[in-house]
Amino acid sequence: MNNLATSSATAVPTHAEAPLVISAVAALEQDVRWQQASEAERVVLKRIAMQRDRWVAAKHAQQQAKALRTQADTVPADAPLMERLVVFAKLHPIATAAVAGLAVMVGPRKLMRYGGLALPLISKLKR
Repeated sequence: MNNLATSSATAVPTHAEAPLVISAVAALEQDVRWQQASEAERVVLKRIAMQRDRWVAAKHAQQQAKALRTQADTVPADAPLMERLVVFAKLHPIATAAVAGLAVMVGPRKLMRYGGLALPLISKLKR
């Protein structure tokens, strides 16, 4: 456990094959240097360990957000139409803006007329 300066968390071996990861503060308090340090040194060492814990937490949060983003990029084929449209809009913002611009140019009256014609055809295709 003397490698506190190089790692953000120290692994403590257990009886299982996977190591148990403990926080940098807990690893610091188990370190020999912690017992030998003066009060001022302990304050600084604890601040450094807390910063390491924050970095590890931020890294885990970024990894989790990345996993959620990659999960949001895929939609099952049997998903509801609205969910598929939302994912399409997120993946293709330029095409979505073009369709919205076209809808504004066409106007609400013609849009309702064309929608009234297209919705029955779409509902037949879904069956």
